[in-house]
Amino acid sequence: MGGIVMAVQNGLRTSRWQSTVRALRFGVGLQVVCLLLPLLDLWVFGSVERHVEAAYPEWDAGEVAMDRNAIVIGLLIVGVLGLAGWLLSLWAAKRDRGVRATVTTLFVLGMSALGAVAGAGGDPYNQYVPWWLGSTILVLLALPGSAAVLAAWFRDRGVR
Repeated sequence: MGGIVMAVQNGLRTSRWQSTVRALRFGVGLQVVCLLLPLLDLWVFGSVERHVEAAYPEWDAGEVAMDRNAIVIGLLIVGVLGLAGWLLSLWAAKRDRGVRATVTTLFVLGMSALGAVAGAGGDPYNQYVPWWLGSTILVLLALPGSAAVLAAWFRDRGVR
C-alpha cells in the first residue's frame, strides 16, 4: 500500500510542475544551440573576428585571434554556467524543491550575466560581442526562461 501512495505522490509532484518542466527542457535545448553559436561563428561565419579587426585595424592576425578567442571563450563560459542553471532548475521542478525560488532566481541571474556579457562594451568597441550574436543568444534564452518563470508562478491551479 505504501508503494501505491508513494507512486501517486510522485505522479502529483511531477504533474504539478509539468508546464515549468516543459519550458525548462526547451530552455536546455536552446542553451545547447546558444553554446554552439559562438563556435559556429568561430569556425564558419567569422563575425567576431571581423568585429575585432574593425575595432583594432592596426593589430596583426595573432592579436586579433587572441581577442576573438577571449570573446568566444567568455560566451562559452557564460553558456556552460547557463546550462548548469537550466539543469538545476529542471532538477528542482522534477523534485518539487523550491521551484519558484530556483527558477526565478536563476532566470534573473542568468539574464543579468548574459546581458552584461552581450551588452558590455568599451573603447574602441561599442559592444565586445557582435550585436547579432549577443542579441540572438539573449532573445533565444529569454523566451523559455520567461515561460518557465510564468509557468512556475501561474501553474495550473487544478493540480494540487
